[in-house]
Amino acid sequence: MAGREVGFIVDDEYKAWIENIKNRIKHSQIKASVKVNHEMLDLYWDIGRDIVAKQKNAKWGEAFLATMSKDLRKTFPNMSGFSVQNLKSIRYWYKFYNSDENGLQAVSQMELIEKIIKSIPWGHNQRIMYKCKSIAEALFYAQKTMDNGWSRTVLEHQIDSGLYDRQGKAITNFQFKLPEPQSDLAEQTLRNPYNFDFLTLREKYDEKELEDALINQITQFLLELGTGFSYLGRQIHLHVGESEFYMDLLFYHVRLHCYVVVELKTEKFKPEFAGKLNFYVTAVNKQMKTEKDNPTIGILICKDKDDVVAEYALDDISQPIGIAEYELTKVLREEFKSSLPTVEEIESELSE
Repeated sequence: MAGREVGFIVDDEYKAWIENIKNRIKHSQIKASVKVNHEMLDLYWDIGRDIVAKQKNAKWGEAFLATMSKDLRKTFPNMSGFSVQNLKSIRYWYKFYNSDENGLQAVSQMELIEKIIKSIPWGHNQRIMYKCKSIAEALFYAQKTMDNGWSRTVLEHQIDSGLYDRQGKAITNFQFKLPEPQSDLAEQTLRNPYNFDFLTLREKYDEKELEDALINQITQFLLELGTGFSYLGRQIHLHVGESEFYMDLLFYHVRLHCYVVVELKTEKFKPEFAGKLNFYVTAVNKQMKTEKDNPTIGILICKDKDDVVAEYALDDISQPIGIAEYELTKVLREEFKSSLPTVEEIESELSE
């Protein structure tokens, strides 16, 4: 009938088109948010510099911050960030990166510092500046936040677990066995030691118990391993020749684009551990790796290691392997564990 509007039929072409529109809108929102954040931090930086200058030259004490806060909030009632406490944080933020440690740096270096710290949210900046002991450490976490999109919770976990001190300290042969830039990325990925303090284990535990505990806490374990690890499975079966083998843990690293074999040892490192892991990595390369994948990497995590022995062991290894330690800071001792009441004892007590 003339003049009658025909209903639009949603087909695959429309679905693809509208999905593209949605993605462009989201991207635009993100760009706008980043720009607003940068503008706000630009303002905070200037305010921090002015406060420091006034307190230094005019000898203004702490009391003026309360007056300043009152005046700004009265004039800009819809703007947050002008509380006395936040003004103190703004001042500390500016002073932290302009401390004596920083010295008289070149203008280009200060511009780089400002670019990095103004690229992450204010809440992240606050956690970094109050928790870090040096500018180098602070910039490390700021850059990692940018690279990995860390939330404030993840950022705090990484700082509290000492990632800055542990990053890249493991013994590896990556620079000799991997092409750049994969070798650099692999070096940055490996930590030493790994912190497994989220586990509760008895004092004497075996590798299966450690493996069980890590898998039961797989979210925390992946967080400790670092960004990019995807868990594929445990005790992965390998059939080589007429023999059967089982790898402890297998991951795929989405940034390195390669399989990662992880072997766990609850004792001090021995050279033969590297040989076994080398065999597993070779087998994965031959049986699982495709043309699209980069060379497989092996990570051996053991209770302790002698760095010189580890270096010697890797000297003649054909595959890229890293050796790191792990630490448990919350081990539940056997005698304490045995003194805990059983479920039956608790139920009996409650029934009485």
